[in-house]
Amino acid sequence: SMSLRYERGALIQAATRGDGAEGEDVTANLRTLKDVPASLPRGAPEAIEIRGEVYMYKREFLALNEAQAAAGEKVFANPRNAAAGFVRQKDPAVTASRPLRFLAYGAGLTSAPVAKTQWDYLERLRAWGFRTNALAERRTGAEELLAFYAGLGERRAALDYDIDGVVYKVDRFDWQER
Repeated sequence: SMSLRYERGALIQAATRGDGAEGEDVTANLRTLKDVPASLPRGAPEAIEIRGEVYMYKREFLALNEAQAAAGEKVFANPRNAAAGFVRQKDPAVTASRPLRFLAYGAGLTSAPVAKTQWDYLERLRAWGFRTNALAERRTGAEELLAFYAGLGERRAALDYDIDGVVYKVDRFDWQER
């Protein structure tokens, strides 16, 4: 997990989740990811935290491990651990050389409201140049939620990235707060 902080439209800090209370500053490394905009357009809040996930596609991870093995270098255990290690590198050039991606999914602290709903927030993030999960869908009611869960369960093994499961979010931010 990653938190990106923008002030006056500029990316000023990227931090890992860390232990849940304190993370690591990885700003220089996250600046190297194509999926992380260096700045936000006019109209963005004065200060905003955008939460998301750094990950690797399985096919790119496998190609990286093949190249590592061919060069007699260490191979990596899995895409998640590799991505976590790559964002924590001392040298941003190492991070830049890895096939890392960023998906934005959530709101952190903000100086002004961006949207009234989670869905509208995701649309705003996309308009600002962030990638969001293409599998995200807006559903209503328990039956639709369970159908989405079952459908994703059937496709899970074929996805090109690892997932822990489904995350349901209450759409209205005022209800999330409550």
